[in-house]
Amino acid sequence: MMVPFPRGESSFAPRLIAWFHATGSEVDYFDVMARARQARYRRDMTATLQPVGSLLREWRQRRRLSQLELACEAEISTRHLSFLETGRSQPSREMIINLAETLDIPLRERNALLLAAGYAPTYGERSLADPALHIARKAVELVLAGHEPYPALAIDRHWTMVSSNKAVASLLRGVDPELLRPPVNVLRLALHPRGVAPRVANYEEWRAHLLARLRRQIQTTADKRLADLMQEIAGYPVPSEAVAQVPAETSAFEEYAGVIGPLLLVTGEGRLNLFSTTTIFGTPVDITLSELAIESFFPADDATAVVFHAGSAWR
Repeated sequence: MMVPFPRGESSFAPRLIAWFHATGSEVDYFDVMARARQARYRRDMTATLQPVGSLLREWRQRRRLSQLELACEAEISTRHLSFLETGRSQPSREMIINLAETLDIPLRERNALLLAAGYAPTYGERSLADPALHIARKAVELVLAGHEPYPALAIDRHWTMVSSNKAVASLLRGVDPELLRPPVNVLRLALHPRGVAPRVANYEEWRAHLLARLRRQIQTTADKRLADLMQEIAGYPVPSEAVAQVPAETSAFEEYAGVIGPLLLVTGEGRLNLFSTTTIFGTPVDITLSELAIESFFPADDATAVVFHAGSAWR
């Protein structure tokens, strides 16, 4: 059963840690984060809009496509595309959707394109607490619970933790309670000197892996908040504990033949060797679902699997 967070309580962080270790309860951010997501969406949608042609040109250039390449893929003439970008022609709703799909533009930004052209947004954004998304929320809960005894958590587009299973407790031991106050950002938890970072044996490699993922996400979405997050995280100092964990010449990525990028976590039960996968909804038409991802951690060796199955890593 999902346990909602207490709201407006200064004792939140200690109680969160107590829940993890004492009750093993799962974390439910759905209700806590709903109002914040809705407020951000309204703010984004009422922001000053650029002309739709300029937005289309920016997205084409971001995807590193020429007008000819995009026109061919979208099955329109180069002349017509040029007129759309310069404002000499006004795109229809169908044309905007066609170009947005061809350019693989996120649903949130597709709505911005439609608004810029004078059309109503096509894609809705509901909270996962909304009854209309009950099936999707249930699917998330089933995936998280079904992944135990290994850690798994759901995050939104800004890496804010939406929910998690109780095995995530094994990753959060020793984390500064301030970093556990909602909204909890998973990248801050992972790389902040008072977060998980001091216990990461291959910190430099793991940091490079996460920053590369964030950089690709920024290139794909052009999200300013993600760019600000990148600037913040890139400025974090390397924890002295992390420097001492593994000799500089040792490469965990080479140890696993370059097939996976493991997370080597130092715990009271020894070193846990993990790797992660990312799961997304395949055909979402709701913004919330399109931006939701489930990060699942798996044991990279038999010894780590034994620790988790024994329950000593998180009970």
